[in-house]
Amino acid sequence: MKTILLIEDDIALRENTAELLEISNYKVITATNGQEGITEAITHFPDLIICDIMMPKADGYSVLQALSEMPKTQSIPFIFLSAKTEHKEVRRGMNLGADDYLTKPFDEDDLLNAIESRLAKATLMENQEDESNDKVLNLHELKIFFDDHGDKIKIKKGEKLYKTGEHANYIYLITGGAIKTSHIDENGKELTTKLYCPNELLGFSSFAEHTTYLENATAVKNSELTKLSKEEVKQLLKENKQLSLDVIDNLHESLIEVKEQLVQMAYASVRKKTAQTILKFAGVLNKKPNDPIKITRVDLASVAGIAPESLIRTLSSLKKEGLIEVEGRTIKIVSLERLIEIV
Repeated sequence: MKTILLIEDDIALRENTAELLEISNYKVITATNGQEGITEAITHFPDLIICDIMMPKADGYSVLQALSEMPKTQSIPFIFLSAKTEHKEVRRGMNLGADDYLTKPFDEDDLLNAIESRLAKATLMENQEDESNDKVLNLHELKIFFDDHGDKIKIKKGEKLYKTGEHANYIYLITGGAIKTSHIDENGKELTTKLYCPNELLGFSSFAEHTTYLENATAVKNSELTKLSKEEVKQLLKENKQLSLDVIDNLHESLIEVKEQLVQMAYASVRKKTAQTILKFAGVLNKKPNDPIKITRVDLASVAGIAPESLIRTLSSLKKEGLIEVEGRTIKIVSLERLIEIV
């Protein structure tokens, strides 16, 4: 039976996660803070460590760094479990030597699959000491590979990253800013299909040669990205089955989001669509509820899938009700709770 050390200061989460692991036939040792976690790791030498980041006495980064400096514990598979989702935080954790990074709230299957994968890798590393440490094994490591080997680019708000019909030669990782993808219908109306945040990949198309992008990609605000050629990514996927499955899961989640948006466009009221879209832009642009959002009415209408005239009337109504403030292109959420109630 494999032993797992769980370092988590939240009592309910620690107990629930420990129960899940025990039901899955793992022996579980728990620690309530980072310093205690270091002591337990040195004492029991577990097969794998799951660790929160924000903890008293020593945070997760300090735990990983301390264990990495000790010969006895430096090779123990280490999984971060954290509410920190920003690309720079994921990158920091992976650079310190973490084997995986799961965000809260997590799916139970995702956690168990990550554990099985990390334990399997540890076994293979023991049996094959000459195995390359540079092999890209999962989606997080693919994003690190983008940062290490890709070309860095910057585009300003309103600039096109790529256009419909251009050769699909690159796949991109957003490291800062936000990108929207969109289609133009036969009447010249723009329909936004997705808003991409930092740490998300975009630009996937067929891996066949001479394929083209099927949509436009435009910066919603000043953005930074890293790009890899489609052929490089294709080769990485060929070399690793788990990475291919991770990318497929990522694309599946993106497809579900697009489908939900289409359902919203088809059936939701104009008022609900408008409220949902304002909240969506606030999330993508990393704004706090009371921070102003600078966005054009055309973009709002495009994402919501409604006519600009209908959007303007609805914004006016929400303003009169005291839910938002509107000045030029700037929208400020005044009552987040009431806006969420509409959704």
